[in-house]
Amino acid sequence: MSETTFPRRDAEGRVLRLAELLAWVAVGLVLGFVLLLLIDGLSSLLGLGRFGQLSGWLAGILPVWLFTEEFRAWRGVPARAGMALVSALLAGTLGFAVAVTVGDWLPPLGSGAIGAAISALLYGVLWYMGIRWLSDRGVPR
Repeated sequence: MSETTFPRRDAEGRVLRLAELLAWVAVGLVLGFVLLLLIDGLSSLLGLGRFGQLSGWLAGILPVWLFTEEFRAWRGVPARAGMALVSALLAGTLGFAVAVTVGDWLPPLGSGAIGAAISALLYGVLWYMGIRWLSDRGVPR
């Protein structure tokens, strides 16, 4: 395990602490959103569209990358695919519902970013807690 990496991981590459996982997710969301703001602003300055019309869901790319690495790190745990699917369905449904709700007041960039943030943070909690629960109980495939 390398103490210089963030988030810290065990020998198998699994994130050690929920707070670090969520912190990295938040950093990834903010970076993704800032990049989207820059791209959307530049494209609107070039006359390629109105500002705010880019999908804010793209802000979730870095957290998805982290979750993919987490999924790979737990390859020896039975039922990890089921845990990932259940977590994604629950988190994605809530994120989508909130994005649709705030979509009346915000452009797609804002509503999508809010939906991505809720989905990514909730997925992080569900995955972290769920995969450890499965691992502790030896749930069959």
